[in-house]
Amino acid sequence: MDLNLRGRTALITGASKGIGRAIAAVLAHEGCNLILVSRTAADLEAARQEIAASHNVSVVTHALDLSANPAIKELVAAHPDIDILVNNAGAIPGGRLSEIDDTRWRQSWDLKVFGYINMTRAFYEAMKARKRGVIVNILGVAGERLEATYIAGSTGNAGLIAFTKTLGGASAADNIRVVGVNPGPIETERLEGLMRKRAQDQFGDANKWRDFYKPLPFGRPGTPKEIADMVAFLASDLASYISGTVITIDGGLASRGLNG
Repeated sequence: MDLNLRGRTALITGASKGIGRAIAAVLAHEGCNLILVSRTAADLEAARQEIAASHNVSVVTHALDLSANPAIKELVAAHPDIDILVNNAGAIPGGRLSEIDDTRWRQSWDLKVFGYINMTRAFYEAMKARKRGVIVNILGVAGERLEATYIAGSTGNAGLIAFTKTLGGASAADNIRVVGVNPGPIETERLEGLMRKRAQDQFGDANKWRDFYKPLPFGRPGTPKEIADMVAFLASDLASYISGTVITIDGGLASRGLNG
């Protein structure tokens, strides 16, 4: 299906690996020019080379820490006319309340929670001036299926779900759409790290991390491309009447009962 995205420009944060990199690849396949942002220049360059070799699109990279407002201002100044913003940067650590101290909690929220909010605020104003744009926030199913063992992530994602719905409910007045995607367990390096910690805590053996895949829906985690395909659809005009909505992609995990 042609999503009619060719020639549009998308800025993707957390774009050097995992879900962000998959989103970049799918949008490039659809003909979008890309601005890729993450903290690691070498990973960004690898992503740029791979995408540029496969697709006839422009790929620009910025190695920036988006927990800092000057970096966000730099991006807006350099790229004020983007069509699509995909907020994807940030990894909130797993752990119970007693395991996540104030410093770790604040640092992770500065990048993901406040990073999303500040990026949205900055680019929303530029989109509002042009009366067009789409903002897609990559959130997390832990904000819907709350977990005490991931308390900082559940709390942060729940806040970003509310932020996305609240802003997206009002943004039509500016001809802007704000939507979100809640990935469930997705097969990335980050998921492996979380599962290794859980296996160590529960079994005393981090190498048993794949045991947590067995009870997942369909017996597997999702793939980054499954998230990326949904992002491309939501960013396209085929989704032109969708705003203030968060779509959960988790194989039905969040809808299971307590004994599911």
